[in-house]
Amino acid sequence: MSTGATNLTGNLRQMIAVLEAERQALAGLDADALLELARDKEALCDAIAPFGPEALDPRVRDLAEAARSLNEVNRRVRNLLAANVTTRLEALGGARPAYEVRGGAIA
Repeated sequence: MSTGATNLTGNLRQMIAVLEAERQALAGLDADALLELARDKEALCDAIAPFGPEALDPRVRDLAEAARSLNEVNRRVRNLLAANVTTRLEALGGARPAYEVRGGAIA
């Protein structure tokens, strides 16, 4: 395995660990941890950016797919949390949505 492939493998393993930690931080609503993990993810994205599909052997491809899947799950959890907060805030304040559809047109 080349040094580049070794670095990519290590970075993908780190990304998986960060994404698993992010899932725990989301579950615990730990804002400080989420901010730190976002920085970690950004740094790891920068580290893997130079690699293209040609750098992926089957084992590395599996790691990339696992990271993609974990990221998608975390994205869905973040969206659900945000939707729940929006619903609760609107219920509290009686706020109107930012836009609403009336008769097929956005008002």
